[in-house]
Amino acid sequence: MPSLDPAVAAQLDATAETRIASLLEFLRIPSISALSEHAGDVRRAADWIVAELTRIGFEHAEVCETPWHPVVYADWLHAEGAPTVIVYCHYDVQPVDPIELWETAPFDPFVRDGRVIGRGSADDKGQLHMHLRAAEALFATRGGLPVNLRIVFEGEEESTSASLPGWLEANRFRLGADAVVISDTGFFEGNIPAITETLRGMLYTQIDVSGTPTDLHSGSYGGVVENPANALAQIIATLKDRDGRILIPGFYDDVLALDAKAKERMAVLPFDGDAYRESIQCGPLQGEAGYTVLQRTWARPTLDVNGLWSGFQGEGSKTIIPAHAHAKVSMRLVANQDPADLFPKFVAHVRAVCPPGVSVDVQLLGMGNPVRTATDHPVTLAAGRALEATFGRAPVFIGAGGSIPVAEMFVRQLALPVILLGFANPDDHAHAPNESMVLANYETGIRTIAMLWDILGHEGAGSSRG
Repeated sequence: MPSLDPAVAAQLDATAETRIASLLEFLRIPSISALSEHAGDVRRAADWIVAELTRIGFEHAEVCETPWHPVVYADWLHAEGAPTVIVYCHYDVQPVDPIELWETAPFDPFVRDGRVIGRGSADDKGQLHMHLRAAEALFATRGGLPVNLRIVFEGEEESTSASLPGWLEANRFRLGADAVVISDTGFFEGNIPAITETLRGMLYTQIDVSGTPTDLHSGSYGGVVENPANALAQIIATLKDRDGRILIPGFYDDVLALDAKAKERMAVLPFDGDAYRESIQCGPLQGEAGYTVLQRTWARPTLDVNGLWSGFQGEGSKTIIPAHAHAKVSMRLVANQDPADLFPKFVAHVRAVCPPGVSVDVQLLGMGNPVRTATDHPVTLAAGRALEATFGRAPVFIGAGGSIPVAEMFVRQLALPVILLGFANPDDHAHAPNESMVLANYETGIRTIAMLWDILGHEGAGSSRG
């Protein structure tokens, strides 16, 4: 069993207080990529990271311009004969709505009851910060790293990563590597260390239903003129049946069925449905009939309405037939499904069921393919050993219901194997009010990362392309 270099361990023990202060400083930057009024804050976060990378000892640290939010790049490529690894995290965060459900100010982070509380603590600024601190400990004790690292930190992961494909293509010349380590995932229920082996894809759309050029008096025109809000409700009602099965023709044509081995691997995991339900304070669990919760979450596609708005929403009453109605609808996709193939099928279905008297338009807001990672890759195996050594138990392999667009981009555009090594916990409330991260996961995760680089430096990860 590998062990952490005593000098690195001592450095981390001695710098705990300044490390937490640095994390809180980073979390105070409201780097919300989806809101244009925070564009300056996203840039400020990028500048903060570049300053840290430079101070720690990385080279070529820079804020790289894109059509939207910048990418941060840096490297250190002096570990002769050792593998080269790209480290990916993102420094942008989700919006904080609904703000009234936060118990504390989302960008006034602090430590309480063993957790770091604040927006971005788990997703993903806390995990990005762990990579900075692991590298810092190695630089401080040795003057360098045991592996070659290329840093790619994104500023718009929470808003579809629209600029990243172009940036990756334009920067292929400096992205040669043996593997990519992405820290934007987490542990299994009960804070069990885990390595994620599958990610669902994404198809994100908006349905816009339009009627008359302006709102109408519901007394004068109700029952005569089609109501766009009513029409939208009818459209949405045709998307799924009561058992959770999606009704878009051809939607399931390419879904890869779960094999017996995959079902067994999920069945042996210590999943408690009641505890899961209580942790998110919901009613009875539901979903596609004939599948377990883990199967539905990791290996079956879904369709959900993410936003719905129309007409008057202010205080009091205003009896109108609204001119427009809108819904944001996302679909999570699984192995073999192609969002580019499914989008026209979705559009055709929506148009076919749209009631007469209104018009409908469907916008494509984003898409990403599902990902299956290399569980037998040397970096994956090394990550498993590092997790077991630092957290005291072997990690489990899990799926993730969410999507990380960049994972698919690295696989498709650069033909690189991806390893999903994350340290968040299921009850960290990522994307929700009162986001937090378990402090022990943060601290032990730093040690895991440092140990991973040591293992790879000694044992390699295939042919180096540093």
